[in-house]
Amino acid sequence: MQNNENDRTGATATLDGERADLVTALATARSALTNTTRGLSNEQAGERPTASALCLGGLIKHVAAMEEQWMRFVLDGPSAMRFDLPDGVTWADMAAGTAREIPQWAVDHQNDFQMLPGETLAGVVERYEQVAARSEEIIAAVPDLSATHPLPEAPWNEPGAVRSVRRVLVHVIAETTQHAGHADILRETLDGQTSS
Repeated sequence: MQNNENDRTGATATLDGERADLVTALATARSALTNTTRGLSNEQAGERPTASALCLGGLIKHVAAMEEQWMRFVLDGPSAMRFDLPDGVTWADMAAGTAREIPQWAVDHQNDFQMLPGETLAGVVERYEQVAARSEEIIAAVPDLSATHPLPEAPWNEPGAVRSVRRVLVHVIAETTQHAGHADILRETLDGQTSS
């Protein structure tokens, strides 16, 4: 993949048919997710109305963080997604909940699923819009949707697996769509409304 900074930000690039289709599909999924929050207060966006720990504002934060991380992966490869553990902590410790120290990336991941004190729904949605705009620049500028990077080392990634830009985009679309479905359930539980 290109490392020239000008090539990495080429917002003026014209989208070919496949890129336009992917950008449109992702925009549709994003809209389905954010539409579930129309008319909600900050407090409602942080409520967890089901047995799940999910809230609407947290879902948007999570999807924005996930999309941003995958777009960094498109540009920079596995170094954009590091899952290092503190000295003396193993993946078994993490899975069992017995780790003596939790890595910052894991704390950040948990925080992405909730509205933290001082966060507003408008601020969460605005950040997501910024991530979306940057993603569209990257999608337009990346030289080849078939270009690949190895996945970072983590127990959930198959050793030696690689992902193409295309496959990353399909993954981001699928995850956004999945969370839009979760958001519909949360919103309907809150006040009977859905995103449509």
